[in-house]
Amino acid sequence: MLDVLGRLTHRVRWWVIAGAVVFLAAAGAWGANAFDDLAAGGFTYAASESSRAEEVERDRLGRNDADVVVLFGHDRWTVEDPAYRDAARQVLDRLPADRIEGVTDYWRTNASALVSTDRRETFAAVQIAGATENDRLTNYLAVRESLTSPDLDVTVGGPLALIDDVNTQSKADLTRAEALALPILFLLLVLIFRNVLAALLPVLVGVLAIVGSLAGLRLLAQFTDVSIFAVNVVTLLGLGLAVDYSLFMVSRFREELGAGHPVPQALRRTMVTAGRTIVVSAVTVALALASLAVFPQVFLRSIAVGGVAAVLLAGFFSLTVMAAMLALLGPRLRERRRRSGDADPDSGAWARIARTVMRRPVLVGGAVIAVLVLLGLPFLRISYGWLDTRVLPATAESRQVQDTLAESFPESVTRPIDAVVTLDGPAAEPAGRAELAAYVDRVAALPDVRHADVTGLSGDTARVTVRFDVEPISAQGRELVDAVRAVEPPTGGTVLVGGDAAGFADLMDMLTSRLPWMALLVLVTTFALLFFSFGSLVLPVKAILMNVLSLTAAFGAVVWIFQDGHLDGLLRFTSTGNIDVVQPILIFAVAFGLSMDYEVFLLSRIREHYDLVGENTEAVAVGLQRSGRIITSAALLLVVVIVSFATSSVLVVKIIGVGLAIAVVVDATIVRALLMPATMRLLGRLNWWVPGPLRPLYNRWGIREGGPAD
Repeated sequence: MLDVLGRLTHRVRWWVIAGAVVFLAAAGAWGANAFDDLAAGGFTYAASESSRAEEVERDRLGRNDADVVVLFGHDRWTVEDPAYRDAARQVLDRLPADRIEGVTDYWRTNASALVSTDRRETFAAVQIAGATENDRLTNYLAVRESLTSPDLDVTVGGPLALIDDVNTQSKADLTRAEALALPILFLLLVLIFRNVLAALLPVLVGVLAIVGSLAGLRLLAQFTDVSIFAVNVVTLLGLGLAVDYSLFMVSRFREELGAGHPVPQALRRTMVTAGRTIVVSAVTVALALASLAVFPQVFLRSIAVGGVAAVLLAGFFSLTVMAAMLALLGPRLRERRRRSGDADPDSGAWARIARTVMRRPVLVGGAVIAVLVLLGLPFLRISYGWLDTRVLPATAESRQVQDTLAESFPESVTRPIDAVVTLDGPAAEPAGRAELAAYVDRVAALPDVRHADVTGLSGDTARVTVRFDVEPISAQGRELVDAVRAVEPPTGGTVLVGGDAAGFADLMDMLTSRLPWMALLVLVTTFALLFFSFGSLVLPVKAILMNVLSLTAAFGAVVWIFQDGHLDGLLRFTSTGNIDVVQPILIFAVAFGLSMDYEVFLLSRIREHYDLVGENTEAVAVGLQRSGRIITSAALLLVVVIVSFATSSVLVVKIIGVGLAIAVVVDATIVRALLMPATMRLLGRLNWWVPGPLRPLYNRWGIREGGPAD
């Protein structure tokens, strides 16, 4: 089929390029406003008990949270001064009634929790109107500019302000990453190919992938929520893999030209060799990303769907647009000087490395495994958390407000546990009050509970607010949530437990229950795809184990850097003392797929030579020689893309970027150059073993390389 695609692409190359230009214009216009249609957040679990508790509370008791926090301050006045009160009330009174649902401030409530210890700062909690988060964000943006005062210092924070700041920062980071990555990629490609035209082609395909990824995300957002945090990750994948795949295509095409094949035949041979590798790699990466869809979180689901689309687009453009450009430019891409390693596989540096390793496979393999395990040890003490305003730089206004609240209003920062109680009769009647009082006493008697109070009544529903002394986003917080949920409810009644501590507990329970299924899906699909690609049961198992070792090192480094706070000055972030629980799952899926990219390319070259000579050691040496430079170059280009995105000021993207960069570097260097030859030598002909009953299955359905007819 790839041979046919090569013939067809050569024949209609001008039409393919014209179609790419039209796509670039249309998708660019559509995707330019992608951020406007994306949803913020997406890290909670909508079907959890805590989410149901908030829904019942909102419907029956009214909302008990703030969308926006307006922080007032003055260097001399205190909140008791009439001038202070009048200036603050003037700001709040300007808020249009049709865009807000309520305002809570010190002068309306006389609540001491709303005033700082020096009495010079106070905050107002504003509830913004809107049925959905995006509706509320629209209303917030409409009133944001009015939240100023000539007499007071006014800063704005809270969930909606955080979302707005993240949106703004993400857009700026994406633009900066693209502006940084593309020129560096081009310069590196010039050094790799020593040909400006050849270097330009992967960059052009990368631009197509970026535009296509953004357009795809906006299209997806018309049908379901897509997290704004997914934009940078999906764009990173599209650009990085498009450049990698294009590198494979250009390199193989030049190799075929150098072997004396005319352009049509060189293109067809490129399609059935490098093209096959791209197909297998793209499907492998896409399957790894698709596994994230087992989680109902909007963030992970967005990356699953958007990431799959970006990877398939990268592969599609490489096999069509890139192939058309190769057909068009033809001999102008030819190497002026053949590399000695390509001319004689026995004498190249990569072949010498492989042979040196294979002379002492136990020593080298054992040393590499020991190093990777050592690098992964910090992962054993990972502490899970979730995101707060520290995902933003210290200069972000919403973060500054939160930092001030934590320092001057500590009672207001820790959100309580809210137990939403539904009785079998009116809550305000004597019988209902008695049941509630007994329930409150049972909750208040729990360890670590400071006090519990009824803070809302409506019909048969009541809110019991539970204040506590442990960190809500912690193992102790989860234990307290479990304890509150285990308390006997009022007779004939039901209880739903909500709040941040409950939300985190529900998220952890959901992720841990579905993680084994996600891992099983990745491993089984990867195993099956590699089996049908190489006709071996041993190679897929070995590839999976080596990937796990690479990921172990990456996870350990992420904990050491971001949880422990090492390199915080260099990387410019604030350590939260934990790792967001979603990050390791995401890094696992993406890095596993990317590692398989190089595995497939290397094994393809080894298998290609093994089928010719039938000797394992020689095939490994020649395969590494013919792919080592390309794999290293591809990894370098991908790391440039990842690091460009890792310069993001949003901590979520930075952690993902650094984790992926480490995984790619480890995998493309010590794993592929050292561990791979060592294990291939130790296993010998067993590498290619397949049981007799499975051989007909591979013979019929295997994804083989087949050279085109000369």
